[in-house]
Amino acid sequence: MEQNVKELKEKLFMKRKNTYEEMNDSEIEKADEFCEGYKEFLDAAKTEREACTEAIRIAESNGFKKFRKGIAYNPGDRVYLNNRGKSVILSVIGRQPIENGVNIVAAHIDSPRLDLKQNPLYESEGLGYFKTHYYGGIKKYQWPALPLALHGVIYKADGEAVNVKIGEDENDPVFVVTDLLPHLAEEQYKRPSNKLIKGEELNILIGSRPFKCDEKSDAVKLNLLNLLNEKYGITEEDFISAELECVPALKAKDIGFDRSMIGAYGQDDRVCAYPALMAAVDTEGIPEKTSVTILTDKEEIGSEGNTGLRSGYLRYFIYDLAEASGVSGHTVLSASRCLSADVNAGFDPTFPEPFEKLNAAFLNRGVVATKYTGSRGKSGTSDASAEYVSEIRKLFNENGVIWQTGELGKVDFGGGGTVAMYIANLDIDTIDIGVPVLSMHAPYEITAKNDVYMAYRAFSVFIK
Repeated sequence: MEQNVKELKEKLFMKRKNTYEEMNDSEIEKADEFCEGYKEFLDAAKTEREACTEAIRIAESNGFKKFRKGIAYNPGDRVYLNNRGKSVILSVIGRQPIENGVNIVAAHIDSPRLDLKQNPLYESEGLGYFKTHYYGGIKKYQWPALPLALHGVIYKADGEAVNVKIGEDENDPVFVVTDLLPHLAEEQYKRPSNKLIKGEELNILIGSRPFKCDEKSDAVKLNLLNLLNEKYGITEEDFISAELECVPALKAKDIGFDRSMIGAYGQDDRVCAYPALMAAVDTEGIPEKTSVTILTDKEEIGSEGNTGLRSGYLRYFIYDLAEASGVSGHTVLSASRCLSADVNAGFDPTFPEPFEKLNAAFLNRGVVATKYTGSRGKSGTSDASAEYVSEIRKLFNENGVIWQTGELGKVDFGGGGTVAMYIANLDIDTIDIGVPVLSMHAPYEITAKNDVYMAYRAFSVFIK
């Protein structure tokens, strides 16, 4: 009887696989090697503009050419579309006619951060500051007393673009949001946690040395503007036509004595964007179906704007591919399928309360298939069909992809969204596939190397 029970359990129970039990030493070594490139990408691509630029550099070095509308491309051709320097589409033309649909992998390359306001620079009590407006969902109290770097672009009055990156080189200065010392924080402690630091208190300290002159008012501001003018040729008005972002001045590092994890800023969602990018550029030969890999912007604020996936640029790209082959765009879309490459929350044993363990994602258990996201009553999600989940499950199992399933916390505990519903709204079968993350949306997020590699494996077999 005992033997029968054991056999039945082996036959009937779902196996929760740990990557270290399933992967051999050679595979673990490949995962570690893959993540070295991933860490380099994280350090080079801390903003959506930089991620787009880096992705195009990698793509071009692997044979991708600029997409040209109206050309009927041949199987094996590699093309990319640069959407305003903030999002990019890569495509490898497949063997099958395009009316059979395309295989889409969609990740986002924007991350929570502090954006400078359009009129940011001011002086107060002899100190110079930038005013900011935070971007995306952040815990505001996590951002003070943290070294920050300034990234972005400034367009001057004559239209000249000036690229800015200060705080990443060892010899660069960094910037910081200040906080109260504990000895004087009695009133601050009385605030609710979401107002412990208020949005208008996220002011970035940038200087304190006054310009040497008899006029004392705004002398620090004048000195700072003079330094910026000498270095970049800008005036205060040029901030109006600038996109400047403050991000943690921290490098991607191995986490743990065993180096099994990665700590870095912006892993949501570059931990899926990089594997998706590399799955596209590493495509060998000619895939069965045309692949379309999207690295998009604005997901953290609802995918709005002309570089987010609520816009038409993905649809227009596929329509252009279809038109060049004499096929209607909606025929291609309806026959297509998609992996929305976005992260899920990794179960944190220190904070177990928001998670429902049977349906939580865990580090080192592989890539996460998230059937639905949304909040509370599945609001704001596409909810993948059983048929499509079965198809993806079969694909992963047959190709040795270690995967798990999970949802974003307990029912009624909140939730979140991805780009999945915007692609599903185009009549495309879509499911979220991504990497579990600890400390998601914090200035320093944590992932497991084996999970990152399994994301790459998942996107690779899907594209093929």
